[in-house]
Amino acid sequence: MYMDVCVVRLHKKTKASLDRYKEYRNESYDEVVAKLVGIVENCKKEPGLSDEAVRRIEEARKRIKDGC
Repeated sequence: MYMDVCVVRLHKKTKASLDRYKEYRNESYDEVVAKLVGIVENCKKEPGLSDEAVRRIEEARKRIKDGC
């Protein structure tokens, strides 16, 4: 599959921040950034849901790290 690609330079601190949002080891940075952009877009559309969304994301990340 051909994919248009662009290179983005990040500070090491920014990369480390993105690493914390990976849900699985081989998740690409493209997937992480797309997920974060989707969360931001949803929060803008439904601001009342943002606290609930953040809570559920954090719970899911903990379950994944715990292996459940």
